[in-house]
Amino acid sequence: MTDPAKPQGDPIRQLRKEMGFWDVLLFNIATVLGPRWIAAAAHNGASSISLWILAAVGFFLPSALVINELSSRFPEEGGLYVWSKEAFGDFHGFVAGWTYWIYTVFYFPGLLVASAAMGGYIAGSRGTSLAQNSTFLLAGSFVLLGVAVYLNIIGLNIGKWLQNAGGVGTYVPLLILTCLAAILCFRHGSATQFTWANMLPHWSWDTVNFWSQIAFAFTGLELVSAMSQEVKDPRRTLPRAVIGSGVLIAAIYIFGTVAVLALVPDAQVDAKSGVFQAITLGSTALRIGFVGVLAAMLVSVGNAGGVGSTVAGIARVPFVVGIDRYLPEAFGKIHPRWKTPHISILVQAVVSGAILLFSQINETMRGAYQFLVDAAIILYFIPFLYMYAAAIKLAGRKDRWENPQAVLIPGGKVGVWIAGGLGFLVVLGGIAVSLVPPGDSSDKLGFELKLVGGTLAAIVLGLVLYFRGAREKSLEAP
Repeated sequence: MTDPAKPQGDPIRQLRKEMGFWDVLLFNIATVLGPRWIAAAAHNGASSISLWILAAVGFFLPSALVINELSSRFPEEGGLYVWSKEAFGDFHGFVAGWTYWIYTVFYFPGLLVASAAMGGYIAGSRGTSLAQNSTFLLAGSFVLLGVAVYLNIIGLNIGKWLQNAGGVGTYVPLLILTCLAAILCFRHGSATQFTWANMLPHWSWDTVNFWSQIAFAFTGLELVSAMSQEVKDPRRTLPRAVIGSGVLIAAIYIFGTVAVLALVPDAQVDAKSGVFQAITLGSTALRIGFVGVLAAMLVSVGNAGGVGSTVAGIARVPFVVGIDRYLPEAFGKIHPRWKTPHISILVQAVVSGAILLFSQINETMRGAYQFLVDAAIILYFIPFLYMYAAAIKLAGRKDRWENPQAVLIPGGKVGVWIAGGLGFLVVLGGIAVSLVPPGDSSDKLGFELKLVGGTLAAIVLGLVLYFRGAREKSLEAP
């Protein structure tokens, strides 16, 4: 919790508690749930259904248990950064916090490109061509980024409504999709034959690379914990919202993938905007084309909310690291009027825009998109390794049992080892398979060089900043 001994001028004390249970639940849906992951799963084929189930049981559930325990034991601003620092010290806390923040400069461009592609379906039948138009995708990406950044800088009391609208705008179109698929399957049958054989995982280079995306699609429940001091009654609100949103998200990922495959054969599914490709096809077949346009409008709001929630949550990590002086002091400042960490938000936007442009060099749109996704996964999963390890290490402290408000993982230390160990292994495997280039990459060597070079450069930059900050702190100590 916030230290009561800190002066009233402390930036964390100036943050406003704006988020209740429904705000957090919809924030989680906007952050975690991505129609593009359903599109990618459908493009991968019917075997994705079993992958969703495996990821939900082997990764999503353990993650939810670990997040609930750590967020209820340490409901502090900074979330995963604070947990890692508590368990392993300042250096490892910084590495976890830095990689958790810097991943967004790769994640945002991938999310923005997919969001712009889906938004193209507002134009109805022209959406398919717009979804492949690189000029449209770049322009749309920058517009979405600008809106999300602006609304979060002017305040969470305003920005949270973007996240709330994002949660609703993401979930409702997927419900529309499942209804359209159910009606058309009843009338005309499914475009995909579902059998036990084709729903089981099968070996291919694309499937190996895709496994990390399936796990990544379930991440994000921990993000709102970085804003704990802006949540009303965080020890009670956060665990309840994690459970509620977790069930809703897992269910719609599975049923949404089935629905897309019921309407479109996997080989024809666009890996970025396949959900709205399927909705457009289904609504046209039922002669209710306006439904496809409505869904595209809703998901455009949903995607803006997803960008907004990620901007809002992630920005709190460098904000707290800046207060600790391991990043430049400016990161630890808040806007004098709107009380938001505006410096880290602006830095995110500028660097993300640069990465978006860089990713297009000598690469097809799908290859560029895949590069952004894989780089984001590798950087994002590093702090998850810390999170699971922190849960295991901190399980031995006596305050775990002495805290009546803690939502503990069932089974005592054995339960913590199972949940933390399972999550750790899945994440480690996800990092490894992210290094495998997709089967249709136009330049596999170039893909690998950009991927490894980009992620290493991002980590080295963070270490340079850390040692600079640590040196300045040591000079000030006497």
